[in-house]
This record gives sequence, structure tokens and C-alpha cells, in this order.
Amino acid sequence: MIVQKYKDMLQGKSVIRQLSEFATARGQEIGYENVFDFSLGNPSVPVPQEFTDVMIRMLQEKNPMELHGYSQSLGIPSVRDKVAASLNKRFGMNYTGNHIFMSTGAAGAIAHAVRCVAQPGDEVLTFAPHFPEYAPYINLTGAVLKVVPADTENFQINFEAFEEMLSEKVMAVLINTPNNPSGMVYSTETVKELARIMEEKQKQYGHDIFLISDEPYREIVFAGVDAPYPSKFYDNSLSCYSFSKSLSLPGERIGYVAVNPKCTDADIISVMCSQISRGTGHNCPPSIIQLAVAEVLDLTADLSVYETNMNILYKELTDLGFECVRPGGTFYMFPKSPESDAIAFSEKAKKYDLILVPSDSFGVKGYFRIAYCIDTEKVERSLEAFRRLMKENY
Repeated sequence: MIVQKYKDMLQGKSVIRQLSEFATARGQEIGYENVFDFSLGNPSVPVPQEFTDVMIRMLQEKNPMELHGYSQSLGIPSVRDKVAASLNKRFGMNYTGNHIFMSTGAAGAIAHAVRCVAQPGDEVLTFAPHFPEYAPYINLTGAVLKVVPADTENFQINFEAFEEMLSEKVMAVLINTPNNPSGMVYSTETVKELARIMEEKQKQYGHDIFLISDEPYREIVFAGVDAPYPSKFYDNSLSCYSFSKSLSLPGERIGYVAVNPKCTDADIISVMCSQISRGTGHNCPPSIIQLAVAEVLDLTADLSVYETNMNILYKELTDLGFECVRPGGTFYMFPKSPESDAIAFSEKAKKYDLILVPSDSFGVKGYFRIAYCIDTEKVERSLEAFRRLMKENY
């Protein structure tokens, strides 16, 4: 007999994926260039040429077994050392290669981090608005995800609600900054206050509470925005990273867990991750991709297009009357819907070939997400569709 809970999940497919599939089908009818598909957070800028050059050189010069053979369960030691050195240089940390676990993107990193610090029945808190996939990431471990209501004034942290929900059963707090879907970046003030509360509660309850920081958008921060590295401010922290956005490599599924050297059992957590892999079938990402990213750790794709797109959309939408907190990073925007039912609004938008994601699955009602990781030319052409949508309906 098949397992019922996974069968039941078939009825709750990702809204984002459903809208992306709709956009693809609509594109076959009218040409995809005429569909303003803001549904999927798929990077739209090419990988750095340096990454391509490294891949070509390695394929031409390195031993095929080194490139295509299994690596160690924790990842290739030289790669882990380079990741640690890069983080230390950039953020003033004291990682060694022993604190790094190579993973299949940030999703794989979170899957391991949660299992290191939370057991079935434990609670994990996150903050609305949040990435919808956090629910299966956490709940399928046996732990229980609970969502702190949003601070819709600025999409920082609703600290009053957080303190009320930070009970003795909470073993981890999962944050995402820069944030999907709001585009907001937690300020130094916010991160310090978060750390203060968590440290106080650790003492009160007599057990560790880990901070799991989901950071795939770390490099997409706009000019003048305060973007602290959370692990600098809280010892019991696990930083989960992906190169999907910084290097435009989402299909390569490469990332890592960085274990704060000051946290409890810091010297064994990455080794624990390798044991977790035995039960999840993870068994480390491809060797060739590990080796390639290690050569370009401090480079990024040309991410400037995202700020350009944000500025164009933010000006037009606010001029049209949309309420929106100005994003500080990522390639997402989270305006308030002109009607309370964001799903109904998104359905109206589809008639203008605007594919917008309603906010309900992000833990907030009455908003919608725009993933503006598309060509700037297409962003500019979409403005007339937004104008028609608002004029004819609102």
C-alpha cells in the first residue's frame, strides 16, 4: 500500500509551479514573449564567463575520475577549505573546512540543518511572509513548523508575536534574509534584537535554540541597504547557502551548511550531516560542480539587472496606487492587492497575461509576489498590462 501522506500532497501542489505551468501553456498559444510571467524565481542573467571557462579547462585538463567520481560525504576537502576561507574574509568569521558541509542547494542545506537540531515533535518557528516549501522541509522531518505573523508595516520581524510563540518546545528558528517573497533585508538592528531574545530564551529554558539562516539571496542586495551576516550576531547559528542565485546556477543544485564555530557541538555538526545523508539519500552534490564553484567563490553573475527591474516596477506600481514596501534585495516584490482576495486579483491579472502569485501560500493574505527575474525589456512592456488591469478593474 502506498503512503497516504504523500498521496495527499498531490492535492496541494505548489501554487507557484501551477502558475508557471499556466504561463508556459499560455505562451504556446500567443508566444511566450507576450506572457508577462512573474511566477517563478528562476535567475535570468547568465553565469559568469569565468565559471564557464573553469568548467571547460577542468574537462580538458583534469583526471575524469576526479571530476566525475564520488566525493567524500561531507564534500571535497579542498572545496570546504576554500568556502571557509571566503566566508572568513568577507564576514570576519573563524570557520575551518570542518565547519562546512556541501549540499544540494539551500534546500538540501536546510534539510540537513533541521535534522541536526530538531527531533520529531519539536517546533521550528519561521516568519511570515515565508517561502511556501518551508512547510514540507520542516514537517516531513517530524518536527512542526509554526509561523509567526508578519509585520506588514515593513516586513522585518513581529517581535511581540515572536516572543509569545517562542515556547520551550522551540528548538530552532528559521529565517530568510534577503527575503522571498517580500524582498526585504533584515537590518542589523533586527538581527541583534532577534539574537537577544533567543539568547534570553535559551537561558530561561535551559536548552539550545538554533538559528537556521536561509541565505540564497545573500549577494542580491541593493545600493545602500544594511545587510548583516546573521551568524556574526548569534553563536548557535547554521548558515544555509546556495550558489543558485549569486552565480545563476539553480540547475546545478550546489550549496552548503556553514556551522558557526562558536555553536554547541560545532566540531561534529558537519559530520552529523554526513550521517543524515545516509537516511535522506543526499550523498553529496556532483564533484565537478563543487570544484568549479570553488574557483569563483568571490564572483557573481551580473546581478545589477534585478535592481534595475525593481526600480522600474516599484515606481510604476506605486504611481498606479499599489501599496508596497520597497525591496532591499532579491528579485521579488510583494505589493498589497487592490482587493482583499489576492487569489481573485491574480485571476483577473491572468486575463491581461500578467502571471502574479497570490500571497496566501506565503502565510499572508491580501498581497501578491512579483518575481522580476526577467529581461528588462519585458518588464517595461508589462507596465501597460498593469495600467489596463488597474484602469478596467479598480
